[in-house]
Amino acid sequence: MNVLITEKEVKNVITKSNLPVCDFSVNPYLGCLHACKYCYASFMKCFSKHTEPWGEFLDIKYWDEIKNPHKYDGKTMFISSVTDPYQPLEEKYERTKTLLEQLQGANVGLSIATKSDLILRDLDLLKSFENVRVSFSINTLDENFKNDMDDAVSIKRRLKAMKTLYDEGIRTTCFISPIFPEITDVPSIINKTKDYCNLIWLENLNLRGDYKSTILNYIKENYPDLFPLYDLTYNKKDRGYWKSLNNELKEYCENQGLLYLRDDDSIIHPFDEPPIVVNYFYHEEITKTAKRRNNRHH
Repeated sequence: MNVLITEKEVKNVITKSNLPVCDFSVNPYLGCLHACKYCYASFMKCFSKHTEPWGEFLDIKYWDEIKNPHKYDGKTMFISSVTDPYQPLEEKYERTKTLLEQLQGANVGLSIATKSDLILRDLDLLKSFENVRVSFSINTLDENFKNDMDDAVSIKRRLKAMKTLYDEGIRTTCFISPIFPEITDVPSIINKTKDYCNLIWLENLNLRGDYKSTILNYIKENYPDLFPLYDLTYNKKDRGYWKSLNNELKEYCENQGLLYLRDDDSIIHPFDEPPIVVNYFYHEEITKTAKRRNNRHH
């Protein structure tokens, strides 16, 4: 596969965020070579003027050195809100590593989302910050299904990286996303990861834009028995599956002694306690709630 690589100068890689979970967002890259078939971030093509398929271009950002990292003291920063900060070419270009180096000394809360074990390269840098949380996206334990969906590292390598960070005292999140109805075995993933993560997020597969037909065609071809369920859920907008799964997971967590919450991961609990499981199934409701909260604060 031919990939278009472009190096770009930007004024500032750190931008104020509209997300309810952070004050600032950082994306050292535009585009992502993990090429996830279900990636919501493919909409970024609209702003970048790229015509290449998602996963076949990468803009590498260069910015002026952050000379006063302390201006972010007391703030929270999400790396990366749109594209993976540890995708393969990070090994060569080190833009995420450079960012962490330039933020040294700042009392900033960092949240990092990735599907790569390349993050272990920066273990010492991560440990230099007092408040760091690393999220790994894992929506299957089946490597064949994973390979159908993305070009990121294996699930086995992600799990090993998560455990390594946790053992080093870094808070980790298992992001079970996106949950594919009747394909993603959520209880099995929770059971596999609950001993080395502090938080478990649950997010449903949300189909929109160009990739909706891609996923539905994949299901029709590879899981024809499930296609009526996907048609009901995504074409007819029926929420029955998610309501049923919510009830099932609530009961499962109660049996496992895990706290199960809806749309709220604000509880900070001791590092060595079992993870909290947070259900983020209903995207539209979360967005509306966040807007109401922001309006009240203003």
